[in-house]
Amino acid sequence: MAQPRKTARKPKIVLSEFDYHRLTGLAEAVEDRTPEIAEELQAEIDRANVVPDGTVPATVVQMGSTIEYQSDSGETKTVTLVFPGDADIASGRISILTPIGTALIGLSPGQSITWTARDGKVHELTVLSVKQPESQAQPQS
Repeated sequence: MAQPRKTARKPKIVLSEFDYHRLTGLAEAVEDRTPEIAEELQAEIDRANVVPDGTVPATVVQMGSTIEYQSDSGETKTVTLVFPGDADIASGRISILTPIGTALIGLSPGQSITWTARDGKVHELTVLSVKQPESQAQPQS
């Protein structure tokens, strides 16, 4: 008798309350135009540990973070996670509304995740480093 195939468990992720609310609104806004993308983003949001603003560790991927990751092909890439209007793939600015953008949110260095590209191929990436933009550095109160 064949053993059932285990599905890869997704790693634990963290979101600030601010990103949680912005991303929930974005998922709702694109639901009619791109339901599959909205559903995937909402699934990531729903499984996140939401923490107060200013308490997310600097090593966690947030909106505006620059991420260095290694793909399953062994290639290392550096991208910045942005909202759709700021996306520019040639500049390495990827939208949260792309499959890889959705996969990256909330991850920390050392974590890996599988994601499905728009062509249906399944990929895996591992986060190597995360850098926050200077403007996002929030003072602790």
